Amino acid sequence: MNNLLLKKSTPHIVALLIFVIISLVYFSPVLEGKRLHSTDTVNAIGMSKETRDFRKQTSKESLWTNSMFGGMPTFQISVKHKSSVLRYVRKIFELGLPIPANYFLLYAIGFYILLLVLGINPWLSIPGAIAFAFSSYFFIIIGVGHFGKVYTIAFMAPILAGIILVFRKKYLWGGILTTLFLTLEILSNHPQMTYYFALFVSILIIAEFIHKIKEKQVFSFFKSIGVIAIAGIIAVSVNITSLWSTYEYGKETIRGKSELTDNKSNKTTGLDKDYITQWSYGIGETFSLMIPNVKGGETEHLGKSEKALKKVDPQYRQSIANMNHYWGDQPFTSGPTYVGAFIIFLFILGLFIVKGRFKWALLIATILSILLAWGKNFMGFTDLFIDYFPLYDKFRAVASILVIAELTIPLLAMLTLKNIYEKPDIIKEKRKYFFIALSLTAGLSLLFYLLPSTFFNFFSSQELSQFDVYRKSGVDIAKLNMFISNIEAARIFIFKSDAIRSFWFIIIGATLLYLFSIKKINKTIFIISLIIITIIDLALIDKRYLNKEDFRPKREMQCFVPFPPKKTDFQILESEMNEHPELDEIIGEAVNKYKKENKRVTKTQLTVIPFRELNKITDYRVLNLTVSIFQDAGTSYLHKSIGGYHGAKLKRYQELYEYHISKNNFNVLNMLNTKYIIFNDKDKMPQAQRNFEALGSVWFVDNYKFVDNADKEIKALDNFNPGSTVIIDKRFKNYIKNYRTEKDSLSSIKLIDYKPNHLTYKSETNKRELAVFSEIYYKNGWNAYVDGNLTDYFRANYVLRAMIIPKGKHTIEFKFEPKSYFIGEKISTISLILLFILLIGGLGFEIKTEIKHRK
Repeated sequence: MNNLLLKKSTPHIVALLIFVIISLVYFSPVLEGKRLHSTDTVNAIGMSKETRDFRKQTSKESLWTNSMFGGMPTFQISVKHKSSVLRYVRKIFELGLPIPANYFLLYAIGFYILLLVLGINPWLSIPGAIAFAFSSYFFIIIGVGHFGKVYTIAFMAPILAGIILVFRKKYLWGGILTTLFLTLEILSNHPQMTYYFALFVSILIIAEFIHKIKEKQVFSFFKSIGVIAIAGIIAVSVNITSLWSTYEYGKETIRGKSELTDNKSNKTTGLDKDYITQWSYGIGETFSLMIPNVKGGETEHLGKSEKALKKVDPQYRQSIANMNHYWGDQPFTSGPTYVGAFIIFLFILGLFIVKGRFKWALLIATILSILLAWGKNFMGFTDLFIDYFPLYDKFRAVASILVIAELTIPLLAMLTLKNIYEKPDIIKEKRKYFFIALSLTAGLSLLFYLLPSTFFNFFSSQELSQFDVYRKSGVDIAKLNMFISNIEAARIFIFKSDAIRSFWFIIIGATLLYLFSIKKINKTIFIISLIIITIIDLALIDKRYLNKEDFRPKREMQCFVPFPPKKTDFQILESEMNEHPELDEIIGEAVNKYKKENKRVTKTQLTVIPFRELNKITDYRVLNLTVSIFQDAGTSYLHKSIGGYHGAKLKRYQELYEYHISKNNFNVLNMLNTKYIIFNDKDKMPQAQRNFEALGSVWFVDNYKFVDNADKEIKALDNFNPGSTVIIDKRFKNYIKNYRTEKDSLSSIKLIDYKPNHLTYKSETNKRELAVFSEIYYKNGWNAYVDGNLTDYFRANYVLRAMIIPKGKHTIEFKFEPKSYFIGEKISTISLILLFILLIGGLGFEIKTEIKHRK
């Protein structure tokens, strides 16, 4: 019995060892203690700085930050939930591998499980798992730091495995797999990837339903759906806090419906159409699935390709070296979606030799993924989904839906290999289809190589428009044409190099299949050869986008300060310290404490400490005009910023930016308490300038003005004095009934204690006063209290908060207390307990059954 168990376990143990070895070899810098350095990780540190500092100091979650966009919830930034305990379960599958080696392992293990469930030989499943895991986009997102997306993609395959088991009436194991990995999938917190996966699963369920009807097994189908539904309910319940908060918040963000009525043709119930489709894959760019550099790969300088520059006239090399390596129509890209030339060949061949409903589901999902990735390049089809498919308009960067093709293509490719592995003669029997697939892949690659300009244009539409501008400006046309011709020569070389590369990989792979089919090589050599081909093909492409250069020494990363203070930051610090003399002693104590708590500390690390203390005591915002305001995490790292870096901004704040902040409306900047503006002076040197008109944290107003709707409210901000007048939507009319606008000059109100989720003010008035708070209005969680009693407040000036302050001396508090978090955490805790009971109970039952069966 033990020998039988060992024999069954051997391929799985070998598979794990191979996956671990490949992970560590590819990411060999981790063996030297080096760590991955990625731009999005750095930006994440910047935007979550206030939240992480609060957690470290209080061991609690703030749930709100004022460091970005005037203020926003942290639900999509940095929040720890009860469900976070499942990360320890996730680590089991990572086998203790360091980041990012653990990600390749997760990709491979998940797909390996799926292939086993599909009945593919364990040894053959090894190259299949490697092929899936090495898909270029999966490595690109590791390189840029999209780790939530990485986890979400990694768990798609094992979820699919569980669902397939359920439909095969293996309800216990199928239910366990589906529940566990769906819970981990949702925990990864990337709703867009999960949504795309749900589209694929829907196609699979429809195919299964049609099959069950034909087989007259409708009851079995609905029984399976019941098991899947229970798995879904448990997974959702465990992650209810995150899902509930995200749903609630999403309606108020740029993914929710706008109340403004202008530009209706571009608006949806979610994101604007041009924003949704900004990153659309080009139709011709789709060939990158088979030929990576079909559009030049990544946004990079042409100078990166030394061989390509040799094709350029020497007199133009320097200028052409600065041209873009990528000539597709996306704004920019970190690299192509390449699944492997040989894998594409197997996919095409599989369309002819693989039988059954699963093949058609995979084909439909692949086609759907490609068509939707085209976005604005196939707008009729995109509009159909935006207008009629729930939630589709909540997501941008439609090109990322190609992750489904990256799952379905290698999956059908492996089913093709399964057929060939089990019946080698199928190549002879389907010889015609074998050569059709060869013609559509290797033949097309060779044709592209021989006649590149016949099929492709080697310039982006933006470049072509720019060339037209140059022609009309009166430049030397002959020199311009020569310049353009040399760019084309360099890019054609890049394109042809990858076209012929793909041709040879397909030919080598097809030859391997043929030799196996005529029994010139055995199964062992066949599988080893598949592993080698897969690694050489895909890993070398991945090295273009994620390699040793992306790692930094551990010591450097430990001492790393992502956004060290600049001259302008110290100007702000000095100004605030002059205004608040008590800061000098407080900062000194904080620096000394930090030195004691951290044995190794750099001067740069110490320079950040004053800003952390500064933000606890003073309240001001910074507008940094030396950067892209809404793509800036650096200012948020040290200050409370008018801008920020996040894809889920509050919609009203986004609109305020578009209508006023971007146009330097100082009335709006003043009401947002923009105390400092960083700008480039005439010598292009950054300077921080004090804005003495900033209104501070809170102020009383003399007058109020009602407006009928959002259009009139945002328009009213064009020309008003926020220090004396407040603009109020008439929907809030009842909040200030019986209030008389007689401001008392002796009345006072000020912020006396700041925490990101708890603001405390003191007021002293001789009559009721109307106060405006320079804090962003968000109805789903912020509660106002006067002397501990819950009190009404309302929205004013389009984005701010306002309330009537009663006569006398009072303590006013704003506390962020979202029900979605506090109630959600209780539900999540109960669901977690239930999940572990089901998992342990299910496994125990299975083990007991197995022991009983063996007896």
